[in-house]
Amino acid sequence: MKFSKILLLIIIFSFINQKTYSNSKINIDARYVIVQDHLSGKILYEKDADASIYPASLTKIMTAIVTFDLLKKGETSLDEMITISEKAWRLSQSGYSSMFIMLNDQVSVEDLLKGIIIVSGNDACVALAEGLSGTEEDFVILMNEKAREIGLENTNFNNTSGITDPNNYSTVRDILKMSRYMIKNYPEYYTYFSETEFTWDRTGGDPIKQGNRNPLLYKNIGVDGIKTGFLTVEQYSLASSMKTEKRRITAVGSGFKTKNSRSRESAKILNWGFKRFDTIQITKKNETFADLEVWLGEKNKVAVTANEDYFITIPKRKKKTIKVFIEYNGPLKTPIKKGDKVAILNVYLSDELVNQVDLLASEDIAKSNIFYRLLKSFNYMVWGDV
Repeated sequence: MKFSKILLLIIIFSFINQKTYSNSKINIDARYVIVQDHLSGKILYEKDADASIYPASLTKIMTAIVTFDLLKKGETSLDEMITISEKAWRLSQSGYSSMFIMLNDQVSVEDLLKGIIIVSGNDACVALAEGLSGTEEDFVILMNEKAREIGLENTNFNNTSGITDPNNYSTVRDILKMSRYMIKNYPEYYTYFSETEFTWDRTGGDPIKQGNRNPLLYKNIGVDGIKTGFLTVEQYSLASSMKTEKRRITAVGSGFKTKNSRSRESAKILNWGFKRFDTIQITKKNETFADLEVWLGEKNKVAVTANEDYFITIPKRKKKTIKVFIEYNGPLKTPIKKGDKVAILNVYLSDELVNQVDLLASEDIAKSNIFYRLLKSFNYMVWGDV
């Protein structure tokens, strides 16, 4: 039998009834900005996204990620108690952001995480680093190893808190990468970033209650993180993430002139992302996408699935059409093993190929018995019927 290449049209998404938005570009009052659709990974807007910046307290995102890693590996636990050193305690007395830990106190990993994430405590950063790695310097090694693993190309950490240091630098693009990584890989711990207050019930002193420094958490617009920052040289910064029922958009900005502009402009860019774009799910991991014809098998068809959730983000204003085709040599020869790559899903946007997704067999298909194969082959030779 001769097998031919077949293009099979599966889906067309048309958006001709959707509202059209202005073609004008948004103007954001910050020196460095980047905005991303979380599911598709599509960058929706950027402005000097690769320029080097001092990340200030956005550094603490990586401090949290390394701790989440250690929790996941079982190398620590949320209830592990850590003794507060003089170095960590002195930061609580120096005028920096602090959870106000006390010398020689015993504080749990969870409370220190909350002190870092919710109230941006520099003292909590040092205490946690020393408790988990022995010294802050050794913990920073883990931070830089993780940065390389995630693919942060223009980042180096030299402390855990973001206190001014010329060797502690990054870009808003890299900060976006680590923010997306954290949200995707640690949803159970990411919830700390949405908590609006933390009360530190310290030993030998009155409880200290502080609010989350992220102003967008209080606006009831769907923001559930991430982190603020401030250094005189960089002015104000904010990594923020906003979620609706089906979508999430994350933005990182640095160089806002005031606290108010940081809040206003960050909310503006997040809302712009939701209003200006749509995100469509093309495939669901391990869910049947189509049934393809099989030649001389115990079954006539095999269900195929994608091994990934694949999304595409499109501008609403362009009223584009997404076309999805399955490409395969068919009918498929048997035997077929579960997990075999048997087809390619080609995704087109305005007749331009934008991605290809492998489609895999969802089950084993053995050859049919010899008598059925002979009959089928005879029918094909006589009638061309496969």
